[in-house]
Amino acid sequence: MSFFDYLTDSIPFFIKAAAITVELTAAALVLGMVIGLFFAMMKISGHRVWKYVADTYITVIRGTPLIVQLFAIYYGLATLVDFGSFWSAAIALAIHNGAYIAEIFRGGIESIEKGQMEAARSLGMNYSLAMRRIILPQAFRRIVPPLGNQFIIGLKDSSLAAFVTLGELFGVSMRLASTHYAELSFYTIAGLYYLALVIIFTVLVNWLEKRLRIES
Repeated sequence: MSFFDYLTDSIPFFIKAAAITVELTAAALVLGMVIGLFFAMMKISGHRVWKYVADTYITVIRGTPLIVQLFAIYYGLATLVDFGSFWSAAIALAIHNGAYIAEIFRGGIESIEKGQMEAARSLGMNYSLAMRRIILPQAFRRIVPPLGNQFIIGLKDSSLAAFVTLGELFGVSMRLASTHYAELSFYTIAGLYYLALVIIFTVLVNWLEKRLRIES
């Protein structure tokens, strides 16, 4: 069979796998943003213990390979709780991305002029209310580009979920390649699907960035 035959015949398999890839990436990034914001707030809190905990988490996660973290959750925690392939991968990706998102949030929050917090507090807002209504909305506008980049990195990192038997793009390409003995063809096809998704999400992020810039 030719490369074009493999490409057309495998469309149903790769479309389903692409949907799983997008779902996995979205779940991981949503959880990662929650984790990242939590540790970013700990880091800027001024409390030495909280800052130490946040710094430790960021250093450990960023200093160890994602595949190790993925295997630790899928194989290690399975003795306690069986999350399954999808959620094991999503949690591992969320924890991994959260360490980078924490620094993105921290930078965005600290880029807002301190006078804005002081003005909000002078109007009677407490710290959490001022952060939620005044600081975070402005910070979010500024961190859209790096968050978009992290989303794309997370999308490509999701390929490691294939090693915990999840049927996302790379997992399907591995299975089809071994079945048809056409490794180059199917890995190339997987690469094309990843490239298409990256282009789509890059366009969406650029659109969101322009939209927020216009509204501000």
